[in-house]
Amino acid sequence: MAIITISREMGTGAYRIAKDVARKLKYTLVDGARIAEVADSYGLTNDMLLRVDEKPPVYITAEDRLQAAHLNMIELILLDYAKAGNVILYGRGCQDLLKGIGNLLRIRFIAPFEERVEKFAEREWLDPDLAHEIIRKSDHQRAGFIHFYFDRDWSDPLGYDLTFNTSVLSEAAIVDCIVTAARDSKLKEAETGAAGILDDIILAKMIETELLKSREIESIHLRVTCYNGKIQLSGHVHSEEELAEAVKIAHSVSGVESVKNDLHVVSFKRFKE
Repeated sequence: MAIITISREMGTGAYRIAKDVARKLKYTLVDGARIAEVADSYGLTNDMLLRVDEKPPVYITAEDRLQAAHLNMIELILLDYAKAGNVILYGRGCQDLLKGIGNLLRIRFIAPFEERVEKFAEREWLDPDLAHEIIRKSDHQRAGFIHFYFDRDWSDPLGYDLTFNTSVLSEAAIVDCIVTAARDSKLKEAETGAAGILDDIILAKMIETELLKSREIESIHLRVTCYNGKIQLSGHVHSEEELAEAVKIAHSVSGVESVKNDLHVVSFKRFKE
């Protein structure tokens, strides 16, 4: 069946709905708690998760790039769950991370801002003004994460297959709609070839992670693409040494069959001099 991704505005009640859908479909719900359970096996600590999960990365200093590498590790967790199948991936830009997967069902939950504030304040026993500020910041952070990391407007309806306004429809009706959609024969047919595409996404993400970790490469201005285990590196680096290091790292990742080097050396220091 379909791989389900969920994008949500805070205060829409999306989590309860996701849990009910997972129960009815007998799917695994991969949320923050599930990621934390397996994070250690991916070399991630709870502190790392708190610093990078659903937060826009930057690529200026070596420490910045290391945090971006940690974010990539979270994505590798999500990708491994997607490969296992029968899964709901909750938040974290998975509808964009899995772009190109044919059996992907992308769900979006929205509701009027003030209604979300009211529900959140009641649920968490918060002062309404505090709830207002928390939800405002949450919306900006999540929108910024998608815009920075995937270069897409978080609210763009074309990024989703189904969008639910939880102020209009009941949770039961939404659950039934998602369950029916997940069982659609068109998504079932699209499973063919999905595993191979996932393998390529995972392999490219592994290489990108190792490049971010490297202290031999001053800054990351390159792109990693993969097709059937064949890697292409494109973009630019600042020296021949960095180029050699990038190619070496790509070759070192298990599963890589070949590496095509389309990198250019652009030394801004040399131009300045």
